[in-house]
Amino acid sequence: MDGVLVIDKPEGLTSHDVVAAARRILGEKRIGHTGTLDPLATGVLPLACGRATRLVRFLTASDKDYDATMLFGVTTDTLDVTGEETSRSGRAPSPDALVTALRAFEGEQMQAPPAYSAKKVGGRRAYEFARRDEPVELAPVRVRVAHIELLAFAGDPSSSLGASRCRIALTCSAGFYVRSLVRDLGERLGTGATLEALRRTRSGDFTLDEAVDLDDVGRKRLDPSDSGS
Repeated sequence: MDGVLVIDKPEGLTSHDVVAAARRILGEKRIGHTGTLDPLATGVLPLACGRATRLVRFLTASDKDYDATMLFGVTTDTLDVTGEETSRSGRAPSPDALVTALRAFEGEQMQAPPAYSAKKVGGRRAYEFARRDEPVELAPVRVRVAHIELLAFAGDPSSSLGASRCRIALTCSAGFYVRSLVRDLGERLGTGATLEALRRTRSGDFTLDEAVDLDDVGRKRLDPSDSGS
């Protein structure tokens, strides 16, 4: 089987979990994903199958679109709601301050990856150090935000994690961490923030419109246009 299969990754699975499931269902060992999604995240995860695996490095380098929801007034060690709470301020930004702060992240910038990430340091994943409380320095990486937009902002006093939340849409370069953006935005606003939900809506030329649920993989015809044949 040669081609690209676009999965709508469900919450709770790692990208590797999806690859393993696809290998089992399709009976194809040569399958690789083209851009890691954290277990919390959902959305577009293109899988290169068969001869198309030689295209992985090109597909991985593509820009991505995300829809993200964050909570203000709280921080966590993983920079998302799956982690342990590290601080709580209860503060929320004003809408004007939020819009101004978001605009500051457009363009090229240096971004520090999250401590809990798959970045390799000396042959080990960064999250391995973080889980053992071992200090490790992750070098900032040059990234780019082509567009960022505030979609919604609302107070939420009933939230168990924070006083308010906002939803944003952004287009960014490969290697960009939305969790790091949320961390940096919270620091800029002086409120603290953590990621609540993340959905990838586009990866390169692949969008949610063509994505299928993992349960439907066995019934999906592979797209031969990206097989390299």
